[in-house]
Amino acid sequence: MAEVTNELIYEVLKKMQDRLSGIEHSVQEVRTEIVALRGHMIAVQQDVANIYGRMAGVEVRLDRIDRRLELATDALAHGM
Repeated sequence: MAEVTNELIYEVLKKMQDRLSGIEHSVQEVRTEIVALRGHMIAVQQDVANIYGRMAGVEVRLDRIDRRLELATDALAHGM
């Protein structure tokens, strides 16, 4: 069995430190990407909310047109 020396321990710790540094860098990249995804998700949610708002406006206008056409149809049916 190999003898455990301070130099061996130092080398192992140095390699562990290098790997940990790489992992920390990777985690930071993932966090940055998650923040970007959150921003895009918020933008999409706002776009969907805007679309629903526009659709509601169109629906109101369409209902108003329907009511007017029914009145016009009723007036024509009664000979007015």
